[in-house]
Amino acid sequence: SYQFNSPESAPPGTPLGRIKANDPDVGENAEIEYSISSGDGSDMFDIITDKDTQEGIITVKKHLDFENKVLYSLRVEATNPHPDPRFLQLGPFKDTAVVKISVEDVDEPPVFSRPWYLIEVDEDAKEGSIIGQVVAQDPDVAKNAIKYSVDRHTDLDRIFNIYSGNGSLFLSKPLDREETPWHNITVIATEINNPKQSSQIPVFIRILDINDHAPEFANYYETFVCENAKAGQLIQTVSAIDKDQPPRGHRFFFELVPEFAVHPNFSVVDNKDNTAGIMTRRNGYSRSKMSTYLLPIIIFDNDYPIQSSTGTLTIRVCACDSRGNMQSCSAEALLLPAGLSTGALVAILLCIIILLVLVVLFTALKRQRKKEPLIISKDDVRDNIVTYNDEGGGEEDTQAFDIGTLRNPEAREESKMRRDVIPETIFQIRRTAPLWENIDVQDFIHRRLKENDLDPAAPPYDSLATYAYEGNDSIANSLSSLESLTTEGNQDYDYLSDWGPRFKKLADMYGGEDSDRD
Repeated sequence: SYQFNSPESAPPGTPLGRIKANDPDVGENAEIEYSISSGDGSDMFDIITDKDTQEGIITVKKHLDFENKVLYSLRVEATNPHPDPRFLQLGPFKDTAVVKISVEDVDEPPVFSRPWYLIEVDEDAKEGSIIGQVVAQDPDVAKNAIKYSVDRHTDLDRIFNIYSGNGSLFLSKPLDREETPWHNITVIATEINNPKQSSQIPVFIRILDINDHAPEFANYYETFVCENAKAGQLIQTVSAIDKDQPPRGHRFFFELVPEFAVHPNFSVVDNKDNTAGIMTRRNGYSRSKMSTYLLPIIIFDNDYPIQSSTGTLTIRVCACDSRGNMQSCSAEALLLPAGLSTGALVAILLCIIILLVLVVLFTALKRQRKKEPLIISKDDVRDNIVTYNDEGGGEEDTQAFDIGTLRNPEAREESKMRRDVIPETIFQIRRTAPLWENIDVQDFIHRRLKENDLDPAAPPYDSLATYAYEGNDSIANSLSSLESLTTEGNQDYDYLSDWGPRFKKLADMYGGEDSDRD
């Protein structure tokens, strides 16, 4: 005999153990075939033969349930599939063994009483009313307590809720079938002692219709009646719609409101097919007297409770041809033949706009001032360059001017006025007493400046005429060799060596006797 254990959660096809029958033959005569001959577990387990090892493998055939049956007993038979006819009298060539299988208990999740739930509820159900119940229980022997909850991912609006103790579903918000006719939610059942063991079930909630919407016109109707219409002529057919869905289908009725039950101009004829016809009651209509008629119509259904609404139909009086085709409906059209047509009015308006644009452009061009050119004469060039490049006579030319007068000058340029514009204010320049040693240089420069300022053919104000002479602030005094001719005797230039490397060249040139001889 053999003994095996199997957890109740083992899926079909799970191997539980192996059994072995010994055969001293070899080759084909040693092959063994296993089968279950009897036992209370023949429909729950199966056995297959391993051709390589000649063993029988016990497997699970159906789902086990510890709470239903704990122990199974099997009788397994091992036979030779290829018996030799010469030795049949020595048989039988088979043997049997008893296999016992114990089912082990496993903590299982709760099990619902149904694979899914369908609940129907009226859309006018009050908040807090119970709409249905789901039931689940622990299949284990312990029978642990169960708590229920709603998966909020399937009920984002939190319309439904559930009592955690008994699984009763109730409403948290009002329902609207016209907005959402179906709700599909998921309910979760969880063991209180072991929250890891849980299961869920789909719940389909169908909202039953209640007649809470009134019928209304199916479209916006643009209705007109010809001025030459005859009595009893159909001018419009209307229909209605309703958001509700009664089980027997829609049925609508049309009639005039009580105040207009006998309308002198129009009547309503119910066609008994959820449509109605608008009929004329007299001959001829005049736009000049009445261009528009308002016809209030009551629409109601036959469901419970009866819902009704009033729709107003606007009927315009229009001019039509002999075939009844509309040509014009506006009352203003009556005045157009005596005045201007619409095309003429549009043309006049466009002409006025064009004239206004031209006036604005002309005014803008007139206001734009043309700037006076700075250079009137075409021979004058603004970017003139005046160059004075007279070559001097060299160091020996001492007759042209007295260089000694340029040693200690102090000068200040006079303020020059722009010749291309009229000065707004003439400032009086305060003059100070000059400190030049020789007045001839000052007079020479001032004369040249005045000549340039007063010369009408002189370059424009941004041209530059420069007269420069050496100032008296240099600590080296004048280094010009021209002045050396005005002094008597040799000068001592040894002090140049004390002035630094910048004056080293001058010190070499004038400081030594060799340089003097050179």
